[in-house]
Amino acid sequence: MIETKRFSLVKPTIQTPFHIDFEWWREHDNNWRVYLFSYLCAEHQAAFQNTDQNVMIDWIDPETAEVRVVDGLEHTLMTHCALQPGFLTQNTSLVDAVFRTFLKNGNQPLTPEEISGITGKPANTILVTFSGPTIYKGIRPCQK
Repeated sequence: MIETKRFSLVKPTIQTPFHIDFEWWREHDNNWRVYLFSYLCAEHQAAFQNTDQNVMIDWIDPETAEVRVVDGLEHTLMTHCALQPGFLTQNTSLVDAVFRTFLKNGNQPLTPEEISGITGKPANTILVTFSGPTIYKGIRPCQK
């Protein structure tokens, strides 16, 4: 039996944490890897250009020492490319700025209020954009 994630009918607030739901994105957008590839820095675009972009790597959680298998492209993007100067600027569009913020912070959950403090975009606009019926780049409220 296939399980589907069910989301609460409770309306998110500016205190509701959001994140990139990579599983949702994989299931709903066949081009998600191409899109992530475009966010890689020039060095890593060259490195991934002629390789299998579906490479999985072992990653050790620095806090728990647990070894997990993670997507190499996502890991490289979040641990190197997203940390480069100019990855996130004041002129970045709202959806892109929020997406880049999550990449830059390792996809740790953030509230619209916290995102606003990082991006300079209004918290209420962030909330309305990401709590509506359209899901942009897999950004959704976190589930408990």
